[in-house]
Amino acid sequence: MIEVDMADGIAAVRLAHGKVNALDLELCRAIERTMRDLDDRDHPATAVVLTGTGHTFSAGVDLKRVIDGGAAYVTEFLPALSGAFRAVFDLGKPVVAAINGHAIAGGCVLAAACDHRIMAAGTSRIGVPELRVGVPFPAAALEIMLFALGPVAARRAIFDGTNHEPSAALAQGLVDELIAPDALPARAAAAARDLATGIPADTFRHTKAQLRHETNDRLDRLARDTEPATAELWTTAASDGRIQAFMNRMIRAATDKP
Repeated sequence: MIEVDMADGIAAVRLAHGKVNALDLELCRAIERTMRDLDDRDHPATAVVLTGTGHTFSAGVDLKRVIDGGAAYVTEFLPALSGAFRAVFDLGKPVVAAINGHAIAGGCVLAAACDHRIMAAGTSRIGVPELRVGVPFPAAALEIMLFALGPVAARRAIFDGTNHEPSAALAQGLVDELIAPDALPARAAAAARDLATGIPADTFRHTKAQLRHETNDRLDRLARDTEPATAELWTTAASDGRIQAFMNRMIRAATDKP
């Protein structure tokens, strides 16, 4: 489900869950456990590279599980999803996203939670189409996108819901660098190593916490005040057919491609 390889103090964390690393209850819990473990000051990792498998970083939430599980699954899943996002976002060591392929919806948020985002050039797409699916953003996802993009760019990305090709993603700030696919692992490791060796660990951790302080305060308030309504809307979307309709549209679009 998650593979962790250590080399020269850099922990390469690879999502390896099914064909497209869909975010389900089990993967989200595994991401949070892994990241909390790596965040331990006594862990030998000095930095983290988060990546996916094959042609996918993560295709986002496993919507079929949401439909099949209904309210009971949503009640368990949404806190686990937020826990995964926050474990990446709050990790006190440098975290670099090596976006090897498609990073859609929750996959895009996972990448946005990292300190630096490098995407493989090519035909992959990245974006946040949650509203097109018919579900609202959990507070953690919304605040991470605001932090990563700023309010204007985040508003555009969220309401537009487009999945962007790499050059457009770079122009909009969804990623920080583009690189040839075969050079991605080495470049991501080098970026992580530069952050880990160029800045003292205690200074990096303190500054990262400072940068995220207002976001986390706001996130805590939003989680308390809005998450019940968010869960209710997700449950409604699972039962009234809108998620299934979105999935059907995606299947037709994939089938119609030459």
